[in-house]
Amino acid sequence: MATDSSISIKTPEELKIMREAGAILASVVREIKCSLKSGMTTREVDQKAEELIEAHKVIPAFKGYRGFPCCVCLSVNDEVVHGIPGDRILKDGDIASVDVGIIYKGYYSDTAMTVGIGTVRKDLQRLMDVTLESLLEGIDQARAGNHLSDISHAVQKYVEASQFSVVREFVGHGIGKHLHEDPEIPNFGPPHKGPVLKEGMVLAIEPMVNFGKAPTKIMTDGWTVVTEDGNPSAHFEHTIAIGKDVAEVLTK
Repeated sequence: MATDSSISIKTPEELKIMREAGAILASVVREIKCSLKSGMTTREVDQKAEELIEAHKVIPAFKGYRGFPCCVCLSVNDEVVHGIPGDRILKDGDIASVDVGIIYKGYYSDTAMTVGIGTVRKDLQRLMDVTLESLLEGIDQARAGNHLSDISHAVQKYVEASQFSVVREFVGHGIGKHLHEDPEIPNFGPPHKGPVLKEGMVLAIEPMVNFGKAPTKIMTDGWTVVTEDGNPSAHFEHTIAIGKDVAEVLTK
């Protein structure tokens, strides 16, 4: 667990840049969401993302990161995170997690959404709704004076009360001049533990929620994470800044 002193506090100038980065990334994600449709390949989604990122004159954060080959992580149905875009065709009824990051003036921003393709089953729509709502529950706890695990506990409590499972192997993170900074932010755990949150900390909170059981596994490509039981998974993420009374969602 990170200590208070190991978590960077962003200056007002840094927060201004990260606010601008978040606004650009939010615009990119909105346009990607509008373009998604049945019959597209996941590679076409990645190509669209790259075009949008280039149009905004920013740098894709994921392409080349630890060897990842694409601009977006695109994870479909039972894929949890880190799916590599390719020849897979999106079909009516699929749910697709699109995870995107950019670099702007030397600072990172990171966000994710899960989108239904065409008409999805009601239980899958509920999975997506609960995952997004659990993110909002976590963000509500992201304020100065609370502990880091208050975020984690709020996510877990909401998800499990809704009869879904929280992924435990993958977590949220601090963000700034690096994509992954201290602290790690699990989506589970008891409240009132870990570092005290302070104004100016910037975090990427990202619940990953499974329809079935929590365990996951990594596929042979070394990246794509899937549910062990083959059930669907959803993923939402925002980059947020800790405020005195309320968090500021930078990628809203």
